Amino acid sequence: MARAEHHRVHAQDRQQRSRVRLAQEAARLMSEHGIRDFQHAKSKAARRLGIADTQAMPRNQDIEQALRERQRLFQADRQPQHLQLRREAALEAMRFLGAWQPRLTGSVLDGTADAHSSVNLQLFHEHPEAIDLFLQEHGVPTLWQDRRLRRTDDSVGHYPVISFQADGIPFELIVLPPSALRQPLLAGPDGRPAARVSLTQLEMLLAEESVTPSPGPSLRRR
Repeated sequence: MARAEHHRVHAQDRQQRSRVRLAQEAARLMSEHGIRDFQHAKSKAARRLGIADTQAMPRNQDIEQALRERQRLFQADRQPQHLQLRREAALEAMRFLGAWQPRLTGSVLDGTADAHSSVNLQLFHEHPEAIDLFLQEHGVPTLWQDRRLRRTDDSVGHYPVISFQADGIPFELIVLPPSALRQPLLAGPDGRPAARVSLTQLEMLLAEESVTPSPGPSLRRR
């Protein structure tokens, strides 16, 4: 019995060490290669480290924490500037796209954005073509794609994503049905509704940070 318990504890310890290594490697890949999909980063990290134990896979939150730590250690002189630049660009874009009640989400909101990061906005409309036409009429070249995104009920849905660049910063506009404005549809790294803020909330966030810099948003999200 004692031997069995020893083996169980040893296996758990080995899994925990592997989990930490995988989280750190996934964070490195996201930081250095611009990977933004947690599952992709985990899979690539597992292949690079030769870890096949599915029980050792880190949670998305673990990778996000490792990414924050890596940025603190290796990018403290650059990452805050990349983040600030993207938050200011998001503010301008949300004013420009105000007719579709934009919400900022993703790494630019949670504070982990770096030089590789896109500005991720959720827009709400039944006809994504109307948004694309608006951008085209204003001389903004766009690229469309259909993306698989995880919902709050852990299912996967397909949603149009309109991509473009402005002043060298990439933007991704995820177009959701109007009902998703009242009831969040997409899941964040922890499986709960993805954090998002309105234009007014982003203005407040930037105003707060101009007085007292903060590592992440302190606003009530909706």
